[in-house]
Amino acid sequence: MKELNQYFDHTILKSEATEEDVIKLCKEAKEYGLYAVCVNSSYVALAKKNLAGSQVKIASVVGFPLGACTTATKVFETKNAIENGADEIDMVIHIGAMKEGRINYVLTDIIAVVEACGDKALVKVILETCLLSEDDIIEACLLAKNAGAAFVKTSTGFSVSGATPEHVALMKKTVGSTVQVKASGGIRDLKTTLEMIKAGADRIGASASVSILKEAEELKNKRTV
Repeated sequence: MKELNQYFDHTILKSEATEEDVIKLCKEAKEYGLYAVCVNSSYVALAKKNLAGSQVKIASVVGFPLGACTTATKVFETKNAIENGADEIDMVIHIGAMKEGRINYVLTDIIAVVEACGDKALVKVILETCLLSEDDIIEACLLAKNAGAAFVKTSTGFSVSGATPEHVALMKKTVGSTVQVKASGGIRDLKTTLEMIKAGADRIGASASVSILKEAEELKNKRTV
């Protein structure tokens, strides 16, 4: 299993986030060797500047947090984020379309973003699982897989609840080994993190990445005493 720090997309997406907050996020990501930072698209260029010379990737959210903007809007935001330095795009599906069975709309929406990325960035598809039935989650995972997405992702962290081990396991079972799963939303401690990884999460989205790693280190030190 990879080192725990390499599971994390260190995240700051709240509307009141400042440039200073993003700079701090990048500094922490470099210090702790985290896999990526995840920011709103307006902060991608700032993250790129502050991560220069490091191995930390940059993920930009697109159509966030509702997913209800037009496909053309998502495509523009995707291309703009990539131009500014994004390596990964975390797009939100059109949740209403998914719930009412407008499958072709959801599929073409994802495909458009995947095509906008080309070989310049990978796509994570945010399902907002707390708003979907299990059948919807399975269907959405298959749509993302068929569209060429690299990941399916549980949540924005801005809805009624976040990731659950049950949903992560269902998603992993559905997509198999060719698509990865990102668990995000409400992951604030080591116990929850490890539950998500055990359920099949390949990546963890969290604003509490540093405190989770410190908790893991404290536990390791206690065991060696």
